Amino acid sequence: MSFALSISRKLALLGACLGAAVSFPAVAAPKTVCTITVNSPDERESFRRHLPAGDYRFVELVEKGRPDWLASACQQRVQCDALIISGHFDGGTEFYTDKLDQGEFLSVEEMERASCSDSCPGVFSQLKEVYLFGCNTLKPEPRQTVTEDILRGLARGQSEGEAARLARLLGERHAESNRDRMRHIFKDVPVVYGFSSLAPLGRTAGPLLDRYFQSASVPEVGSGQVSSKLLAAFSNTALTVTPGLSDSEGQAAVRRDACQFIDNRLSDGQKVAFMHQLLQRDMAEVRMYLGHLERFTSSIGPAQRLVPATTQAFDRLAGDQATRGRYLDAARSADEPSVRTRMMAIARSVGWLTPAQEQAELLRTISDQIARDRVGRDDVDLACTRKAQGEADPALRTLAAGALKTGKVAPAAAAACLGSMEAHARVVRAVTSANSDDIAIARAYLRHRPLANVDELRSIATAIARMPPSDAQVRALETLSQQRVADPESLREIARLFPMAKSVQLQRAIASVLIRSDYRVLGQADLARSLKQYRLKSPDGNDVIDALIRVLQAG
Repeated sequence: MSFALSISRKLALLGACLGAAVSFPAVAAPKTVCTITVNSPDERESFRRHLPAGDYRFVELVEKGRPDWLASACQQRVQCDALIISGHFDGGTEFYTDKLDQGEFLSVEEMERASCSDSCPGVFSQLKEVYLFGCNTLKPEPRQTVTEDILRGLARGQSEGEAARLARLLGERHAESNRDRMRHIFKDVPVVYGFSSLAPLGRTAGPLLDRYFQSASVPEVGSGQVSSKLLAAFSNTALTVTPGLSDSEGQAAVRRDACQFIDNRLSDGQKVAFMHQLLQRDMAEVRMYLGHLERFTSSIGPAQRLVPATTQAFDRLAGDQATRGRYLDAARSADEPSVRTRMMAIARSVGWLTPAQEQAELLRTISDQIARDRVGRDDVDLACTRKAQGEADPALRTLAAGALKTGKVAPAAAAACLGSMEAHARVVRAVTSANSDDIAIARAYLRHRPLANVDELRSIATAIARMPPSDAQVRALETLSQQRVADPESLREIARLFPMAKSVQLQRAIASVLIRSDYRVLGQADLARSLKQYRLKSPDGNDVIDALIRVLQAG
């Protein structure tokens, strides 16, 4: 009896407890608002001021002075319901600060890697809302489009209408706009706020958020629902909203492919094997993955390539002659020289071209541009980014001869970048040309190949001094100022021009050369007196002439 009574009492007590549990609802756990503050804290502090402390807790993920702060937050498995990121974002590659005493930043690539690797399940995968306080964070304009040569490739073997349809699909799936990239990173997040163009600075955004919170009687943060009141508070700005990418969308397949290159759970050998599979697809689609291919191949260092599984994967890829042939044909048919050279660099990286063969392809690309009379500054920059091979290469001698035959400076500059001394001399003479386009090309060339020959410097300085006063003379001096002249004879030639100059623009150009040079060889006191005596009145206040005078007097 006593045992039965004990059981009945326990059951009654349990029933009472259950009843109490039903009568009094469980207290909900506070929502976690994670913040990444790389610039202005105004937005974060507005959220903190207005959200009830018992219902929301704040976690700042940035750890000052620790470069791997995002990885640290991921390892701690911080569970975020809402995420606020504050920082400049104009270029679309990273959130950064304009404060000199701060060095923290957040790269989009690092965010993509964390999202793709599922190594940050708390910060990314549990989110209900994201607030991106930065310019262009949800800018819809595509960063990549289907070009005419890609369309031509699609048109081979199928109707014009079908090619156009496929081109449209490729363009939509591979646009890589800022909005697309953020939707990929914050996959399945119901609400992502950001700006389609310029965003207000923190000192403006903070009061706008205050106004929003004052209008919202019930806090909406972390609900996963779009707030019409928030959009209304920012109605005079470019604030917009979008959901994260879902698996049902066409871009989901593109995200899966892109993740294969940066997923930390995959070995390098597995990534190379996937790259091999991707390269076997239609070359029109391969072209749209060019940026991903570049970043991946450049990330694999010599030591990584020695790992047996990675070596074997590269060997299989290098031995795929059918894919190699299709790829090189597609590269050579690209309209843009920069695309050709980028594709050839990938071909060399995967073992389809030797360095000598890659150089030959570059010479062929520049030769084609010369033959089409289409060489411009971009082509000069392209040629100059490569190491000069010297004039021993017969192909370079042929290219240089064709470039000089045109009589134009741009082809000569491209040939000079690749090592032609005769073409170099032609470009140097263009510094004192009366043609502004020629001087612009010469300036672009000399940024890559600065003058190292004293005789050339003196020749240019003398030629500039003999030019009639003109805009061309000003442009020539501005070009010379980039060279940071140290030769005393050249500097004296330029300094002698100052008292004779009849325009403020010309005097400023002369001062620009001198202030960037080793002006100590001229006698600072004498030069300062000459500048003060002969300077023309500036119509708009202090300028580079005044700055040079101050520097000379301080010395």
